Amino acid sequence: MNERAPLTLEDPGVRRFLSLSRVAHLATAAADAVPHAVPLCFWFDGGNFYFVIDQKPKRQTGLKIKRMRNITANPRVALLIDHYEEDWKQLAYILVDGHARVVEDQEEYLLALRNLRDKYPQYRNMALSRESNLMVRIEPGHVHIWGSRFAEPGGTSGP
Repeated sequence: MNERAPLTLEDPGVRRFLSLSRVAHLATAAADAVPHAVPLCFWFDGGNFYFVIDQKPKRQTGLKIKRMRNITANPRVALLIDHYEEDWKQLAYILVDGHARVVEDQEEYLLALRNLRDKYPQYRNMALSRESNLMVRIEPGHVHIWGSRFAEPGGTSGP
């Protein structure tokens, strides 16, 4: 029996899936373990995932935003990037359990922001800065990759 090795974030089909995927879902938990999930825009640099607290309307700002309060209290997060189609052979997801940290380094912040702006044109019209708009890096721990589309030779044809 020829069993395929488990896929990783380094797999070309997985990287293509992540580069073409537009939305991820971030799950955080407060110190008292109350879960919270939100959709967000993200960038994958080949090792880590990034998101920025942008200028879309929110009830709070900065560290007062619930996801940021939760990350401060408990940096363990889950990030889900999935794809749905009526053709269930195309279903796929990547589930990342990791640690989230606010990006402090200016160069890292600018690199991630430049790539988020390349991926999401809406960010090009926002005046985002490290002082006003927190950037978060998610360092993957355990990663689960699922979907028959990843088993196809050459990876996936899209997200």
